[in-house]
Amino acid sequence: MSQPLIKYTLTKAGRQPEWLSKDTRAFKGEHSAPANKPGKLPQFGSPQDTIYLGIGAGDPDSDGTPDGYVGIITTKADLQTYIIEVGTAAGYKVITGTVTGVSTSVTTGLSTAWNADPYAGGLSTTTSTKHTASGVGTVMTLTGSQVITVVTEVDNGSGITTSTIDTPVVLDPASTKSNVSTSVGIVTTTTSGPDPDPVGVTTTVTTTTTESYTYTDVVTSTSTSKSETTTDGITTRTDTVTTTEVTNYETSYDYDAEATRLWDIHDAINA
Repeated sequence: MSQPLIKYTLTKAGRQPEWLSKDTRAFKGEHSAPANKPGKLPQFGSPQDTIYLGIGAGDPDSDGTPDGYVGIITTKADLQTYIIEVGTAAGYKVITGTVTGVSTSVTTGLSTAWNADPYAGGLSTTTSTKHTASGVGTVMTLTGSQVITVVTEVDNGSGITTSTIDTPVVLDPASTKSNVSTSVGIVTTTTSGPDPDPVGVTTTVTTTTTESYTYTDVVTSTSTSKSETTTDGITTRTDTVTTTEVTNYETSYDYDAEATRLWDIHDAINA
């Protein structure tokens, strides 16, 4: 009995169909894609509004297919074409985290110096030059936006009170920020007291400055290791702090390799 590669949706209850292959080598839920076309009346309702790839337990019946069955893929070429279509729409890409920077800081001294309170000297620190490397592909960039300044001016008729809140953008120390732009929004609110006299009128002007930017996808982490050695009753302690930078690199998605992987599973099940 053939076990074909099919396109399908979940059941009306939101479960995987029972008619998928039970072979331990089989796959399901691969390469999800919207079942409905944007701007059109939906053909599929929730939870059946996503199409997946999987291996069926048998060929579709010409007299009628089960609920959730969408179609069949009969060749590797058709499979690759379908994955390219889905991947292009979804923006498939391969993200690989690569260690791009490592530095160490080693502090050594007698345990009495470490434990002295207050500290009276006796510790020495050596910091290595950061070792840098690059990955394969293009450094991945992200976008961000943040309110960096809020200025509030309150005029109650007898004077103006101004307050400022600054929240600067904080990125990973190794990240590079670019394409920076700022926008300013001003909101004015006027309230009147019970007295119609202008002194009873309070005007609040709020000026908000927002910064938008792109930045490189880098994450810096630190780890500390401690060791002690005792010679002739004298204990020396060494602390090593390692700082590591990991950069995400983006490379093109290999559609041919993915089609080969899935089709090889299909062929093995049907051999």
